Amino acid sequence: MNPERQEAYLKLIERVLTCPNGQEPEVLSSCSDLIDAGFVQMLIEISASMAREGDEDTANFLVQLARLLGKSLRLSPDLMPAG
Repeated sequence: MNPERQEAYLKLIERVLTCPNGQEPEVLSSCSDLIDAGFVQMLIEISASMAREGDEDTANFLVQLARLLGKSLRLSPDLMPAG
């Protein structure tokens, strides 16, 4: 994954986490070109980092988002976080 795309993923995750509650779908749809398997993988990585830091709520939110996007992208179940 190239560094520019990685940075774009991180910025999108930050936007999703800081947007007003309920506006996440609009934020994601405004950057639909970034919604792919790499973004789902980045969500999983960031959620693991948040969990290690003790931010379980954010970690759980990101895992749920990764699951939803993974299903909508029809990703292989082994690429999605475990339940």
